[in-house]
Amino acid sequence: MQKFYYLIHIQYLGFRYRGWLKQQDQPTIQKMVDKTIEFVLGHADFRTMGSSRTDSRVSANHTAFELFTKQRLDVDGFLMEFDQNLPTDIRALKMEEVDKSFNVIQASKTKEYLYLFAFGEKAHPFSASLISTQKENLDIELMKEGARLFEGTHDFKPYIVKPSSGSETIRTIEHCSIDVNTIYTANFFPKTSYMLRVVGKGFGRYQIRMMMGQLFALGRGEVSLDDIRESLSGNSNELLKNIAPGSGLILNKVEFEV
Repeated sequence: MQKFYYLIHIQYLGFRYRGWLKQQDQPTIQKMVDKTIEFVLGHADFRTMGSSRTDSRVSANHTAFELFTKQRLDVDGFLMEFDQNLPTDIRALKMEEVDKSFNVIQASKTKEYLYLFAFGEKAHPFSASLISTQKENLDIELMKEGARLFEGTHDFKPYIVKPSSGSETIRTIEHCSIDVNTIYTANFFPKTSYMLRVVGKGFGRYQIRMMMGQLFALGRGEVSLDDIRESLSGNSNELLKNIAPGSGLILNKVEFEV
């Protein structure tokens, strides 16, 4: 039987979801996507696969999933109906037909994540879905130095929670910096907020949140630049325990080879 393959680009606010991957008795993005597709198609004879397994409360400005069906779809018509029936915190952006050789996970060239944060004063509650607020004052200039240490190829084993046997912990980060946040703004955001920007092909479970957690610890004076260098040396067996909250993390964009 002939099969058909589609790449569907979406964005979502992850604050009320337990991540992308479908879980029993838990609200997830994939569960909501599948429920909506089933309603639009009128049956459940299809499968979806996400490009990234975002964590609980993590949002995405741009990501995508692959849809496998046994029927050819009218791309424009399906996309419009799919988007209209999604909840308001998920939006469909674009849909394109791909061939059998396409793999949504392997085809992603780069992923850009942003982690939004502020410090020194508790933020307006409306900010909670997108910004992590640190009560203590942070040394931002020192954190900027620390962020640059993550660039390049390193063994990120201390920054990956429970890597499975044979998991690749050596990863390459193309860009890592901390800057003033000018991308996402609102009148209820803190007057000044910051963003960690990380670009790479792929990341391990909780990796960016643990990198951010370590940078928070650096900004508070709890660890040093040398501690971060040592954690990336490949000689460290320490599992870091500083994990930044998921709600500050945004998968900002994914680039695909289609």
